[in-house]
Parts: sequence; structure tokens; C-alpha cells
Amino acid sequence: MTDTVTGKYTTKDLFVWVWTEYIRQHWPWLAVAFLLMTIEGGALGALSYMVQPMFDQIFVGGDVDAIWHVGAVIVTIFVARAVAGVGQNWIMTRVALRTTAHLRRDMLGRLMQQDGAFHQDHPPGYLIQRVQGDVNAVNDVWRILLTGAGRDLFSLVALLAVAISVDWRWAMIMLIGVPLLFLPVTLLQRYVRLQAGVARDLGAALSTRLDEIFHGVVPIKLNSLESYQKMKFWTRQIAFNRAQLRASVGTATIPAMIDMLAGVGFVAVLAYGGSEIISGEKTLGQFMSFFTAIGIAFEPMRRLAAVLGNWQIAAAALERLKELMDKPIKLASPDSPAASPQDLPEVALKDVRLSYGDAEVLRGLSLTAQAGQTTALVGPSGAGKSTVFNILTRLVDPQEGGVTVNGTPVRDLDLVDLRQLFSVVTQDALLFDETLRENITLGREVEDATLQAALDAAHVSDFLPKLDHGLDTPVGPRGSALSGGQRQRVVIARALLRDTPILLLDEATSALDAHSEKTVQAALDKLAGGRTTLVIAHRLSTIRNADKIVVMDRGQAVDEGTHEELLAREGLYADLYRLQFKEGKDVVDRAGQAALSNQRPDVPAASPRLIDRLFGWLRA
Repeated sequence: MTDTVTGKYTTKDLFVWVWTEYIRQHWPWLAVAFLLMTIEGGALGALSYMVQPMFDQIFVGGDVDAIWHVGAVIVTIFVARAVAGVGQNWIMTRVALRTTAHLRRDMLGRLMQQDGAFHQDHPPGYLIQRVQGDVNAVNDVWRILLTGAGRDLFSLVALLAVAISVDWRWAMIMLIGVPLLFLPVTLLQRYVRLQAGVARDLGAALSTRLDEIFHGVVPIKLNSLESYQKMKFWTRQIAFNRAQLRASVGTATIPAMIDMLAGVGFVAVLAYGGSEIISGEKTLGQFMSFFTAIGIAFEPMRRLAAVLGNWQIAAAALERLKELMDKPIKLASPDSPAASPQDLPEVALKDVRLSYGDAEVLRGLSLTAQAGQTTALVGPSGAGKSTVFNILTRLVDPQEGGVTVNGTPVRDLDLVDLRQLFSVVTQDALLFDETLRENITLGREVEDATLQAALDAAHVSDFLPKLDHGLDTPVGPRGSALSGGQRQRVVIARALLRDTPILLLDEATSALDAHSEKTVQAALDKLAGGRTTLVIAHRLSTIRNADKIVVMDRGQAVDEGTHEELLAREGLYADLYRLQFKEGKDVVDRAGQAALSNQRPDVPAASPRLIDRLFGWLRA
């Protein structure tokens, strides 16, 4: 191996990292494996050594008794080689699987600790390729590398020892061209590593494309984009195949050069040693033992040469893995975290500023959510409302300003302790491809009565009897087996079970129909009692009873007060309220006109009773 630098890490860096972090702990098993490799590799040398007495004593000398003696030794060699081969293969497979499992576990844990900006720069498909594809590439090569460094190296040493014992000059002639391979092999290693790196990046692009296609399959169908997406994927697949082919050819070229060297060496030894055999200076048995040793030696030599290419493929994958592992964790717990608040917490932001690149999201935002009260955040899209939730839970840290819970800066709290203060229900009802029960409990042990109370309060019990297996029904990828409203209720039940002192509700009832919204809102109102609650609402009718409403615009708090106070001020809140009321009234007016004229409108026809109910809802 050569210390070629393709980027940030040398071959030595990568090897030391993997050995120190993942392989050294298995050294007792590796010691046994290398002992077995010594037996397996040495068996080939012993076999080639036995060729000389087989020819000289049996075939040429005619010693019948030697048949059983030589035969018994040869059988013993084969049995020992077989047992050693099975044993070292089992050990090396075990070590390789455990090593890659630990590497994959650590990779996943590290990636989950990264902040939102990292995950915006690294799409899911890219990270999946790193955790799965690159680690698998390491697993595929690692056994070859360790086996090559063990069994094949011992085989080569034993066989060359036999060849040299027969005639050292023959051995020198046979191997005289080996130094000439150093430069071309070095260049080929660099080429293979470069192409393997390109292939790994293209593989990540393919995984990203597949992730986007499968998650966006409905829009693709609705926009008839099947052919377009297929061709985009096909273009990247061709580029990936091309890079893979180049790396494969480069890897195969290294042992091919060994084959060419072997052919020239055989002819040279035959020309030099043939006359010695004819003249009687060397026996036929010696000649056959030498050629058997050298002939067998070129096979482990070819494999060792191939290891150089295969290592470069593994190094390209390891390089990307280590680069991700070395990414600093920007949102980490402090070394000496403060104690988590025990009392009902007050939440406060003071002069908070946050920018994503050149885009300023929060511009000196200050607000306070009083302990035990409900504080609503309203404002137009892009005002920074959801960003407030991200800052409170430390999904992102602001560049300036203070964020506190009961006077304690959130940066001073342990991340786990901080996030255990919050229950969050957002517009995106994220579910995992597990059972309904697992999605609600999230691995916690919950008493049946407590679970049932949460199911009833979130109105999950309403649709539970319709599911084939009740709580043990799989919800499908991202909860696709449930409707949007059902997913929302499951997330609300999950929040109810957490029973935390702070609630963060981001349009928590957005996916529910009018009846369900009313009942679930009542459950949330009951849950909010005695807790500090922050609510993001676009429909202002849902937060009329909030203790305080904070009006946000362009990353700032421009007004705050109760619903009646804000309406009386005739500010932004009053404008938003009138706009929503007018839009709702226009919908009702169009429905009523269509019903009276019996014409087909752009909204469904409505009965007079429905119109009265809609007006009553708007007035409420």
C-alpha cells in the first residue's frame, strides 16, 4: 500500500482509524485467525516440498514403501489446510460483520446528532448510501484485505522458501521483474481510488434520486413525469456504471501484470535451468518441486496484488465515512449542564437574531410565554413562527440573543433534558413504518389505562375498531396506511403520553375535519391546563381564547395582547382577521348564490341550513 493522498486522508490515516476504533477490540480472535492462516498458507509450501520426494523416490526411484509415507503426509497437509481454512473463514467473517455493524451504528448515531443545516446539505439518499452502501463496500473488501494479509502472505513466504531451498538463482530469475511493477502498480492504485470515489458519489446521487421518486410518486403520476424521471435516473445509472467499470478494470489490471511477469519468468527459468536438469546437476524432483512452488506462489501473489486495488475501493468509501464522522457537532450538550427546571417553566426570547446564509429569519425577536398560560404566535407565512419552535428545542441555535426556560439558557441544559420538557405536534404528522402502538408509545412502557386515556382524548379510539389488528396494525411507510386526520390524531396521542410541562402546537388540528377539530381542540385545551403552551395558528378562530397572542411579521414581534385587544388596535392582527373573515364570507356567498340559481359553481352547492351554519361558524 502507498500513502497516496486523494483528499483529506492518507491510506495510513484510514487504516489507523479503522484499526483503532473498530478492529483492535477483536485482536484475540484475529490472533487465532492468523494462526490458522499460517497453517493454511504453510500447507501449500509443504505440499510443493513433498513434490520432490514424490518424483525422486516414487516415480524415478521406484520406492513402493515411499508411496504410503508420502501419501500419508500429503493427506495430513490437505486435512490441516481444510480445517484451518474453515476456521479462519468463520472468524474473519464474524469480525468483519461485527466491525461493519459497529461502524454503521456509530455513523447513524453521529448523523442524527447533526443540525438542520447539515441535513439540508446532505439529502437522505446521500446519507443512506453512506451508511449502507459505503459500509457494505468496506465489509466486502475488509475480509479480502485481512485474509490477503494473512493467508496469502504466509502462503507466498512458504512457497518462496521452498523455491529458494531448491535453487536460489532460479528464484531470483523468476522474480527479477517484480521491482519493475512498483511504478505502474502505484499509478493504478491512484486511478482505482479516484474512480471508486466517483462511483461512490454517483451511487449516492442514485440513492437520492430514488428517495425523491418514491416519496414523490403521487405528484409524478399526476404530472405524467414517469418517462422524465426514468430517463433522469437512467442517465445517472449509466455514469455510475461507467465509473464502476473503470475501477473494476483498474483493479483487474494489477494481477494481470503479475500474470505477464509469471510467463516471462517461467521461460527464463526453463531456459536457464533446463540445461542443468539435462546435465544431471538437478533432479527431476527438484525441478518439479520448484515449478510447483512457483506456480502455486503466483496465485497468492495475484490475490495480494488484487488486494491493492480492492483496498483503494474500500479506502474511497472509508474516506467519505471518516469525513462525515469528523464533521463537528454544532448543537451539542454543554460539558457541565445546568439542572433542568422543576417548576412550571416560563419561556422567553430576548433580542434573538437568526440567519440562514444571507436570509435573515429573526430580527431581534423578543417574546415571553408565561408559565401555565397559552401563548399564540400568528402572522403571515415567513414571519418566523416555526423557527421559534426550532430555537426553543435547539434544532438550531440563533447567532445572537437569549433563549431561556425559567431563566436558564437553553444552551446550558443537556439536550436530552431540554427536549424532555417539550411535547410537539406539528402540521407534518410523521409516523414510522411500525405498528400504531409503537408509534404512540415510542418504546416507552405505558400502563393500559394511561394509554387508553390518551387514545380517547386524541380520538384515536374513534377509528381504532376499523383497523384489522387494532393497536398492532402497521401504519405503513410514513403512516401511509392512515388518512391525514388519523395520522394527526396519532401524533396528538403521542404528545398526550409524554405529559411534559411545555406544549408546542404547530397547527395541530390542521388535518382534521370540522367535527374532529372541535373535539380534539377540546382535548388539547384540557391538556394545556396547568402547562406552558405555545401555539402557531393560521386560522385565527382557533386561538381566540389564548391568554396572549403575539403577532409576528418579518422576524419580529410587532404586537401582542388578547384577541379583543388586538382587534381594537386595528393593526396587523385585525387586518389578518378581517381578511380571513372576508374570504370565509365570500365562499359562503358563492355557495349560496349557486344554490339559489341551481348553477354549477366553483365550490360545491350548499343548502340554506349549511349556509346558516357556516355564517354561525364564522361569527364564532
